[in-house]
Amino acid sequence: MPETLLRPSTLSLAELVTEAQRLQQAGQAAAAVALYRDFIADGPPAMRHVACFNLGTTLGALNRSAEAEAAYRQAVALQPDFPHARLNLGHQLERSGAHDAAMEQWRAVIDSGAAPDMRVHAWNNLGRLLEQLRRYPEAEAALSESLLLDPEQPSVVQHYVHLRQKQCAWPVYRPVGEVGPNKLLQGTSLLAMMSASDDPALQLLSASRFAHERVPRAAPVALHKAMPPRSGRIKVGYLSGDLHMHAVGLLTPELFELHDRDRFEVWAFCWTPESDLPQRRRILAAMDHHVRLAGVDDATAARLIAEAGIDVLVDLQGLTSGARPAILGWRAAPVQISYLGLPGTSGLPGVDWILADDYVMPAELEPYCTERPIRLPHCYQVSDRQREVAPRPPRSRYGLPEDRFVYCSFNNNFKFTPEVFGAWMRILQQVPGSVLWLLADNDTARENMLRQADAHGLDRQRLVFAPRVAPPEYLARFQCADLVLDTFPYNAGTTASDALWMGTPIVTLSGRSYISRMAGSLLNAVGLPELATTTLADYERLAVALGRQPARVASYKRYLAEQGRSSPLFDLPQIVRDIEAAYERLALQARAA
Repeated sequence: MPETLLRPSTLSLAELVTEAQRLQQAGQAAAAVALYRDFIADGPPAMRHVACFNLGTTLGALNRSAEAEAAYRQAVALQPDFPHARLNLGHQLERSGAHDAAMEQWRAVIDSGAAPDMRVHAWNNLGRLLEQLRRYPEAEAALSESLLLDPEQPSVVQHYVHLRQKQCAWPVYRPVGEVGPNKLLQGTSLLAMMSASDDPALQLLSASRFAHERVPRAAPVALHKAMPPRSGRIKVGYLSGDLHMHAVGLLTPELFELHDRDRFEVWAFCWTPESDLPQRRRILAAMDHHVRLAGVDDATAARLIAEAGIDVLVDLQGLTSGARPAILGWRAAPVQISYLGLPGTSGLPGVDWILADDYVMPAELEPYCTERPIRLPHCYQVSDRQREVAPRPPRSRYGLPEDRFVYCSFNNNFKFTPEVFGAWMRILQQVPGSVLWLLADNDTARENMLRQADAHGLDRQRLVFAPRVAPPEYLARFQCADLVLDTFPYNAGTTASDALWMGTPIVTLSGRSYISRMAGSLLNAVGLPELATTTLADYERLAVALGRQPARVASYKRYLAEQGRSSPLFDLPQIVRDIEAAYERLALQARAA
């Protein structure tokens, strides 16, 4: 190990830090660690706690976790009111899975009377970890305390709003101190905005704000232009971290499998966690090439895509959780398309097109999209016709009445709004004995839904909650329901496809945005356009009418059983040909340019 010419015990703290940084920059991190250890052993006692803290950060960067934790603990032992050390010790404990111990350190910072910025940091750490642990009420309380201390935190506002959506805590936009309705609206993420409003202008603003604040500017020169001219089969690359048991990974396997290999070469560029699950194996088997991007920085990832000579890069994730939108800004392919993962505009630099159809993308929506639409002739959505389905279960397995009308909605709770949930309660009131079968993502959401039933004078037994189950059983149990009630403005996408595939009709409300028109697109393609309404009053009236006319619902079920799977919605070979026609046209135009 190269030695420093300086004796650690003679250095001031500033000199120590300067020398340690010099060693680290020279690639001598081990020497920096030794320097800190020597100073802690022999240097001025008054500064040892700071040296311990710096040692912890150095060891943490080297992934020497146990040693880093020990260094932070020594810093805290030497100086118990050292908030920086407690904050970092908490992070180290969290990474090791010691969640309660991590939160204990952060609470100590809050209780110590540390500077406001330190307490804000601690509250935010608590809120983030509690949210990950699905302890939503505690997470919301922590973020509220953070915002009371510092209202100028858009990222905290974003989590606060979505936490309230997840809990069905209405109104979602509840002010916190100086954070009023305007700041709450401005801080709403695109995903949360898609659940809160079908106003396409608000969705565009949310997307554009995220792209402006969080995504690096597009490269000044497109990366693909530095590559050799493209020729031969058209190379299509699919970009995603969701190619497994995720909505995107459940919809797309046949898209990949049905591509015409005489004309197309299919690549996956993904950072999906590796697993040996059948869904993951099937997706990878459908690819001609698979390039792992986990642990690869965005610039390198873009270069790998460009060097592969990809003609058409299809982003399957957009701005959803775990996305890597910065890759697209390098313009690794001459044609870059958004599809499926984000049902709406992304606002991202480098994304030229979005796959759509006439229903989800009417002409009046185009001014609110940064991408140009590729309108498929039948339906925008691919699905998988090879899904495994369990045997049909009896209603009694789920506590459902055998002789009553069963409405259901298996959408995620964050998609529920007070307006639509209120309509559901009025529907139950007008259809005697009917029940509503729902998922409950968490206990708080469940209790808030039950309170809504109380407020409408409904017996709590009229709400039946379904457990999470494996995909084959999830599909099979749609057959236990009479009618699916869609959410608005965040329509069902994969869930609507699942219901129709299993022969269960769905009533939807179509609005002004792509995402609020998804289920309507599916209903048009399957041949049931009359089940797509355009006002909440019509939605409610139709759901009540069908609940009172079970024979009419039975006729819809017969239609879906006899003709649904042969409809354009599930004609996957044709949909893939339509998609390929668009890929080919755009790729050949780019090659000729």
